[in-house]
Amino acid sequence: MSGIFGLLGLSDTDRSFLNTVGQSVVYTASQTLLQQYNADLAQAMSIFVQGTTTGFKERYKLPGGGRLQRRGGLAQSAAVKAYGSWDVAYPLEDFGAQLAESDIAMSYMTMDEYNRHLDTIMLQDMNTVRYEMLKALFNSTAATFVDPINGSLTIERLANGDSVTYPPVLGSETEATDTHYLESGYAATAISDTNNPYTTIRNELEEHFGVSTGGDNIAVLINPAETPETEDLSDFDAVPDNFIRPGANVDIPQNLPSVPGRCIGRTNGVWVFEWRWMPASYMFGIHLDAPRPLKMRVDPAETGLGTGLQLVATDETYPLSSAHYRHRFGFGCGNRLNGVALELGTGGTYTVPSSYS
Repeated sequence: MSGIFGLLGLSDTDRSFLNTVGQSVVYTASQTLLQQYNADLAQAMSIFVQGTTTGFKERYKLPGGGRLQRRGGLAQSAAVKAYGSWDVAYPLEDFGAQLAESDIAMSYMTMDEYNRHLDTIMLQDMNTVRYEMLKALFNSTAATFVDPINGSLTIERLANGDSVTYPPVLGSETEATDTHYLESGYAATAISDTNNPYTTIRNELEEHFGVSTGGDNIAVLINPAETPETEDLSDFDAVPDNFIRPGANVDIPQNLPSVPGRCIGRTNGVWVFEWRWMPASYMFGIHLDAPRPLKMRVDPAETGLGTGLQLVATDETYPLSSAHYRHRFGFGCGNRLNGVALELGTGGTYTVPSSYS
């Protein structure tokens, strides 16, 4: 995964010791490698994350609704302003790991061992970012984050039926509350043309972001457990195997979007992606042409703390002996309307997946 050998001009079959190559040289190469890793991670997150922010709180704004006023004579119209908005906040937490070895152990550490160490750190970071990101989407309960500078912040989720009123949906002129945490009312094994969760998710998103002739760029991520029932839907068109040439009279999906997991096809106007990190009996839908639901809070540039996974040293001579890996970030919902978490169950109301409660 890490590719440290290429940056150092070494072969992965060489038996090279860390101190022989030089801790300062390896430290610099590691920082370059982490920059590449952070860029790749940002690209992978872009499906859910609308960039980064250094702000701890903001007012998220969308246009309001209503009609123009009827005028007559010399009467002046009343002043109007866009008032579709809600307040959101973003946490900022500190995550990290450390390579702790004695000077003797560091002297005997080979580059292959160090490479495995880097792979472990990056894998742990990737797992942490993904977990925090999915928790911010699947947990329907607002959270409180105690910011050491700005005090207690309320971290909002997707629209969850609270008192916030959102701009009118298609077919309405009135602002109203909404919830994007849904329960199907039937089990995952009961998915069918009659019990179709894809139309439910599509309708929930289209009512906010519009309906396009020919379909919209909506993706639904599912656990592999829901794949068989999905493929049995009469409107399902599968993505062909790369190693099989489809025959005549076969509908083939095209213009596949870049979304985590494996695109298995298109059904009822949405793309279906099988992603093994999705909790079983849950689906998540997102409109790919609308602002993403999450923002990632990072430290301001003037602090000098950097962004992404950082390798921080306290000893210039032997930087790796005293270095630790740090990633400071936090996720919060900004666009509370672009995302639908649907539980395939019969409990009556949405239940947060146990791993994200």
